[in-house]
Amino acid sequence: MSKKNKLALLIMILIGVGIFFYSVQGISYRDLVGDITHLNWWWIAVAVLCMALSIVCEGFVVKELLKRQFPTYSFKDSLRIPLIEALFNGITPFASGGQPAQLFALLQSGVDAGRATSILLMKFVVYQSMIVLNFIVCLFLGFHLIADKLHVMGLLLIFGFLIHLAVILGLLLIMYWYDFTKKMTNLCLRPFKRFLAPERYEKYDKLINEKIDNFYRESLQLKANYRLLFKVSLITLVQLFFYYIIPFFILLALRVEHAELLTVMTLHVLIVMVISLFPIPGGAGGAEYSFSLIFSTFVNSGSKLVLAMIVWRIITYYLGMFGGMVALVIKPDKYPKQD
Repeated sequence: MSKKNKLALLIMILIGVGIFFYSVQGISYRDLVGDITHLNWWWIAVAVLCMALSIVCEGFVVKELLKRQFPTYSFKDSLRIPLIEALFNGITPFASGGQPAQLFALLQSGVDAGRATSILLMKFVVYQSMIVLNFIVCLFLGFHLIADKLHVMGLLLIFGFLIHLAVILGLLLIMYWYDFTKKMTNLCLRPFKRFLAPERYEKYDKLINEKIDNFYRESLQLKANYRLLFKVSLITLVQLFFYYIIPFFILLALRVEHAELLTVMTLHVLIVMVISLFPIPGGAGGAEYSFSLIFSTFVNSGSKLVLAMIVWRIITYYLGMFGGMVALVIKPDKYPKQD
């Protein structure tokens, strides 16, 4: 890790500690200690296990995508990729550092840049598609549960969904209507000629068109592997299932017996969608606020709600980041390419 990344990691940890102390303001210390004492640690262990299984599933996705050209690629090195992704997603705005970090990790193990880019592209498209699919299902199942109570949050949910949907639609347009997409992109860029210097406009025009061309070339491989695409989509759905179910076990650990599995999972899907809109790394502040606001439906005690939020944040955010720190110091094996 560079000094800049180490500093970002330290800042995020300090922000997390600050949010913790802010959250416990006005909460009875005795009540909080009592709630910790009465936690059912077996359910906490199950929640941690679900997070681990979610990461393991993502490792299997990487291994499946590499299997044809790198059949000896170990699961240990496959698992290293999502852990490093979790770390750099967690310390960069809008999780923008995850993709470059994964690319670097693949290059370290001997995967050529072109193949690594293709793998990450397929992985990204599948993941975003499954996120949108899950959200559409949960929008119908659970939006009515919070729409009346959370007017502002409801707008954020719709906005988050539209952004994710626009990304998927944009990628599909490039994949299946390449010429049309190029023409529309160039048409949309023309008004900027009036506001940008000619050199800068040419720079952005060239950059955007190169990105589209690169994506289209990589997408040809994606379209040619429908069976593989279907397989990794199923694994990704299982990965998301394990991730979305975590709050349910946290509530059970707090001895909240009236929480319904489907409702809790639905609300967690909606929270994840909102978090993606916050520019601060890890959605810090917004994630904790969203969780507390939505899950106050199940938890009436202020101390229990704060404890649930802290445990959820540790498992779903900090656990992956610390795992990524370990993965960084593990040297990957080098693998020969097999056509």
